[in-house]
Amino acid sequence: MAGPRVVIIGAGVVGAALADELSFAGWSDITVVDQGPLPATGGSSSHAPGLVFQTNSSKTMTELARYTVEKLCSLDVDGQPCFLQVGGLEVATTPERLTELHRRHGWVTAWGIESRLLSPEECIELHPLVDRERVLGGLLVPTDGLAKAVLAVEAQIRRATERGVRFLARHEVLDVVQNEGKVSAVVTDQGEIPADIVVCCAGIWGPKIARMVGMNLPLTPLAHQLAWTGPVPALEGQAEEAVRPILRHQDADLYYRDRFDRIGIGYYGHRPMPVDPEDIASVDEAEQMPSVLKFTEDDFADAWAETQALLPATRDAKIEEGINGLFSFTTDGLPLLGESPDVKGFWVAEAVWVTHSAGVARAVAEWLVDGHCSSFDLHECDVNRFEPHQLSPQYVLARDCQNFVEVYDILHPLQPAGAPRPLRTSPFYARQQELGAYFLEATGWERPQWYETNAGLVEGRSVPTPNDWAARFWSPIVGAEAQTTRETVAMYDMTALKRLEVTGRGAAAFLQRLSTGNVDKSVGSVTYTLLLDEDGGIRSDITVARLGRDHFQVGANGNLDLDWFGRHLPADGSVQVRDITAGTCCIGLWGPLAREVLQPLADSDFSNDGLKYFRAKRAHIGSVPVTAMRLSYVGERGWELYTTADMGVKLWDTLWQAAQPLGGIAAGRGAFNSLRLEKGYRSFGTDMTYEHDPYEAGVGFAVKLDKDDFIGKAALERRKTDVRRRLTCLTIDDPQAVVMGKEPVYDGDRPVGYVTSAAYGYTIGKGIAYAWLPAELATTGRTVHIGYFDRRIEAVVADEPLFDPSMSRLRG
Repeated sequence: MAGPRVVIIGAGVVGAALADELSFAGWSDITVVDQGPLPATGGSSSHAPGLVFQTNSSKTMTELARYTVEKLCSLDVDGQPCFLQVGGLEVATTPERLTELHRRHGWVTAWGIESRLLSPEECIELHPLVDRERVLGGLLVPTDGLAKAVLAVEAQIRRATERGVRFLARHEVLDVVQNEGKVSAVVTDQGEIPADIVVCCAGIWGPKIARMVGMNLPLTPLAHQLAWTGPVPALEGQAEEAVRPILRHQDADLYYRDRFDRIGIGYYGHRPMPVDPEDIASVDEAEQMPSVLKFTEDDFADAWAETQALLPATRDAKIEEGINGLFSFTTDGLPLLGESPDVKGFWVAEAVWVTHSAGVARAVAEWLVDGHCSSFDLHECDVNRFEPHQLSPQYVLARDCQNFVEVYDILHPLQPAGAPRPLRTSPFYARQQELGAYFLEATGWERPQWYETNAGLVEGRSVPTPNDWAARFWSPIVGAEAQTTRETVAMYDMTALKRLEVTGRGAAAFLQRLSTGNVDKSVGSVTYTLLLDEDGGIRSDITVARLGRDHFQVGANGNLDLDWFGRHLPADGSVQVRDITAGTCCIGLWGPLAREVLQPLADSDFSNDGLKYFRAKRAHIGSVPVTAMRLSYVGERGWELYTTADMGVKLWDTLWQAAQPLGGIAAGRGAFNSLRLEKGYRSFGTDMTYEHDPYEAGVGFAVKLDKDDFIGKAALERRKTDVRRRLTCLTIDDPQAVVMGKEPVYDGDRPVGYVTSAAYGYTIGKGIAYAWLPAELATTGRTVHIGYFDRRIEAVVADEPLFDPSMSRLRG
């Protein structure tokens, strides 16, 4: 098959790999254009140092890197290998970093890549240039190594060319032509090229190209220092380019690689040096290449001093050359992949370093050819994941620079981002401040983790203190708030959850087609349901409340759900979708005394018969009009109460005043997470993602295969009887052994899975961890072990839910 007419902008390591992957899949009408010469085009690929460390806290990023390593190992150019698999060694020079290496060892083990923790002596044996007195230990990944980026570009250009792909060097892109909201051509300085699909792989020029179709790409090119020593006497006579592992000294923001008898030194410890893509020199104007700026020696002074301390042999050498090389940074450190929400056929594969290049190309090729990517979970990387404020120039610059500074930092899973904050606050923010809220941040929202005014609740309670790592961004107040929710009543700010309004004469049919459940029910019904890809993978879990015949409110997970709805709207205009989050707010009023708080305030019947479980209605709470939905994420009787933002403070004050005589409190996200895990409620993006189907994830109850066709139905019918892994509930007896997520799970000495969500269960008195395990191990009572830093923690497979399996507290 020739496939559609595709133009790839950028022939660097991503663009060349994408041309190779697409042509291998059978598409041949492909043109790749680049403003520079081939194969060294002048972008980041042309100066990249090539170090490939696969270890990453993201499973997806590790898998993209693993595929890149496997592919590059299979490539050569006239016998010259494109990858030197010398291994990757990370060393610790502080106790904190040594502890971090154990955590990183856990990640890479969880994601299925071989690694070893090393003693100082073993580190020196592998890399004799390192000072034994400085090193406390190391982490070795044997399959890491050096990518020869320009050779890899050339190898993939050759393969793609043999399949009919055209590569046009020295073609500067001037415009991307649109026709009725769809790309139709790419205009270059040497003519126009017709196109059905345009993929922007322009790297540091990505924002400039994206602006041609009105797309705001949250990417900043930042200069990163790379220097080369002159000959190092200790390496005299080294005939091979690299014989030692690539080396990271993250305590000082440094990395190292061999180049025969010289050493390359990369440095992230200097000040951020952002560059506007419009200010990058052209290929002909650049002194060396557009992506290379003049080396600023003063910024490198600390790096050179630290290098001489860690690698004493370099004291006999000098820095002979250096560059400030431009690389792409994003606000969350992840790539930007996918199609524009506004211009059909315009795709991006941006902010991709050599480490992940071939993997990203494979993913995007699958996405283009099949309509979805089945090899990788791309929800973290989708370019449409961002909220509007996250695309503002000020925000993008600040966060991109912060990510440069933190690239090698030890970051806690709950550690909030820095400036700019606060950005998004619910109407209850001032009241929460008065109650001493400790705020963390999520998608810009300030969310209370706990309230200091509840400190007095801790006295007399059993709230164990977890280990040091889990005790960060934690307080015993979290436990007291969780227990109080189960005893009396608590108010939770649920405003940060995305809310969509779906209206129009075709709204019911639209939601039926997109979701796995039956949402075409009576007015007042609330349905928990799923959104799936064509292959049956879970795109999201949502709640759909029918508020009128043609009016639905959807509780969604984020902007990707809004984007998904937008891409499937019928062309006849019979359905409208609107994000109503900013104009509304929500309080979760939950606990055994919730009805005693609400009913005296209401003009409607909130008894069990008046509003049954998973039903909704409109009412007034005092003078506040609300939409009340009887559902609960904490496993207690109660309601989600929605109103407009202007009435938010009045709703808070009304409920607060009524709750006080009954011992009611405001509770934070820490308690919420503990309570939801006690009830076994899943969190999309953490417990289940695109790579999982409903039956594996334990949400098969939300699938109605007997209803008319829906997206993913055919795939589910095939997958239902072939469940090979399960999201499994584990309990931990040791109250200090609270894990945080992403740890490996072992059956004996064999790594078999990984933890998703975890917390201490303050009601059940045990630690809770949900984990993906092979189906044969997910049997009640089975003992496994969780790898937590340098410990193995015993855990037992448990039936779920752990709390109130009869659902009597919710339904009563």
